[in-house]
Amino acid sequence: MLLSPEACAPFECDALTAHRRRPEVVVLPRSAEQVMEILRACRRHSTPVVARGAGTGLSGGALPVEGGVLLVLARLDRILEVDPMRRLARVQPGVTNLEISIAAAPHGLYYAPDPSSQVACTIGGNVAENSGGVHCLKHGLTTHNLLELRVATIEGEWLTLGSPTGEAPGLPLIALLTGSEGMLGVVVEVTVRLKPSPERVELLMAAFDDVRRCADAVGRIIASGIVPAGLEMMDAPAIRAAEAFARCGYPPTAEALLLCELDGFAHDVESELRAAESLLLACGATAVRVAADAAERLRMWSGRKSAFPAVGRLAPDYFCMDGTIPRRSLADVLEGIARLSREAKLPVANVFHAGDGNLHPLILFDAGRPGEVERADRLGAEILELCVAAGGTVTGEHGVGVEKLGPMCSQFGPDELEAFHAVKRAFDPEGLLNPGKAVPTLARCADYGAMRVHGGKLPFSHLPRF
Repeated sequence: MLLSPEACAPFECDALTAHRRRPEVVVLPRSAEQVMEILRACRRHSTPVVARGAGTGLSGGALPVEGGVLLVLARLDRILEVDPMRRLARVQPGVTNLEISIAAAPHGLYYAPDPSSQVACTIGGNVAENSGGVHCLKHGLTTHNLLELRVATIEGEWLTLGSPTGEAPGLPLIALLTGSEGMLGVVVEVTVRLKPSPERVELLMAAFDDVRRCADAVGRIIASGIVPAGLEMMDAPAIRAAEAFARCGYPPTAEALLLCELDGFAHDVESELRAAESLLLACGATAVRVAADAAERLRMWSGRKSAFPAVGRLAPDYFCMDGTIPRRSLADVLEGIARLSREAKLPVANVFHAGDGNLHPLILFDAGRPGEVERADRLGAEILELCVAAGGTVTGEHGVGVEKLGPMCSQFGPDELEAFHAVKRAFDPEGLLNPGKAVPTLARCADYGAMRVHGGKLPFSHLPRF
């Protein structure tokens, strides 16, 4: 247990550093049983509790709450079982994402979801946020790769959701807990699905001199029947930052870049590779390059996977947004983001999962300049509202946390929000688990709607009325 201000200071925020609150108590259990003891004690004393993994979250989901306990699960870090016959791994929540694939590799298997922070982020946090990564287009998000969860409830009970076979009677509550941001229970054990390593993998890199042509190529690829393992897009600021940071071979003069990875049986990949190359050139690519070998493929991916820290060198601070839109709207929404960026006088770099429309605009600002944090925050809300207006959502994989509570009000009406709160009450009647996160109150939405309409930026007739 940590109590001193100095010992608690490292836990005052997650990767959304704009929001900080130093915890009063930090506990670091070493077993599932200790987790349960802590939850039962918090219930007895009506004390809020926030679960935290590695702290790589980008929405403030692990932000401590006043008068609460911060429950850090990093010491529950054992791989309990790798079963190659059943193609599963059973792990504790503090195991990092990449460690699962490393443990499965000798058996010719791997764990498919691969967030850019996979070397550091933990599987418990992946479950809490329903994380994805560059290969989620073909191989799915966390929720598509889970078999079973063992969960400790705030009421002192154990829940086992799902099964090692992937088939279980009753409601699919494993999907409800995945992405619930620690508001419904604390995951103490995760059984994940492992996949066979593909027979062949190829990576194409296509450069474009126009963002719209690049965005349109994404839809053309999917419409052709090709389902890439990953289909990632970067704009000019992100390209140049990644190349300067990782020396990954990106063309520094390109206005947009598409990384298209194909995997599967060798014969299928060969035919898809030729079809994708021809299609990208027909869509206006100025150059298409195929990685010569596995080393070059890793080097090409290194730029995309290090894009966030690379862009971080362009400004003292940045916000990473996480809206999701239909693929058909990519070009229009990117143009809308550029317009909002100009109006706010804040630069934005775009790097994102183009194949499933999961945008990650990076808003660059300097927190040391008066008013820039507020301007960046407003710009982020407007970008997310733009995504909702295009038929999308305010988050794809980073969660709502505290960052997106306002924009949530532009996506959901009062009946939907009340349904969310009803689910929360069913699992946590006293509201002790991660309170104040993920689902806004109706009063907050009323205030948010009045503020946004008064600001005069966008028409918000679709906002809930109270």
